[in-house]
Amino acid sequence: MQIGVVSDVHGNAVALARALEVMGPVDEFFCLGDSISEYRFSNEVVALLKDRAFLTIQGNHEEVFFSRVGEKTRSAAWIDLELMQWLSIQPRQRRVHRDGKELLLVHSTPWPPGGEYVCSHHSDFSRFGDTTAKIVLYGHTHQPVVRRLRDTLVVNPGSAGESRASDGSLELSCAVIDLTNVAARIIRFSV
Repeated sequence: MQIGVVSDVHGNAVALARALEVMGPVDEFFCLGDSISEYRFSNEVVALLKDRAFLTIQGNHEEVFFSRVGEKTRSAAWIDLELMQWLSIQPRQRRVHRDGKELLLVHSTPWPPGGEYVCSHHSDFSRFGDTTAKIVLYGHTHQPVVRRLRDTLVVNPGSAGESRASDGSLELSCAVIDLTNVAARIIRFSV
């Protein structure tokens, strides 16, 4: 079983469509949050997630958008209310089972309070291995990672919509998880 994974699309529908192309045929899709920007909803991105049956969670941008702070933004007449409702009921994290393996989907960290930028060199990175899950998928940092911590494969697909590369490149990324071999590959692309 192959799972295509994106995160941090930030309303970039063109980039999400390109990610779907470069991932190739997969059995299922996951989105790890920040599909929209906190002050700008994207009908196109959310429609694509919904139509392609992405298993989706919310990130910090959805949290702001659906908070009291986002009231004015949510009132824009052009927003498709059905799509906004669909995104609003997505959880902040998910535990799912596929091919007899437990997968944990979070946007930033599985430990509270969340929201921290934990890259592979961060002192708390090893905490991603403190789980019963065989695979932990997270986003938020916009930096792709595939690393094994004890019995857990930790994967961050990077950003499929907004590059934050320190070298100034516009490279985006996504990931494909191979559940049979408990492995992952990062796919870098541009639009």
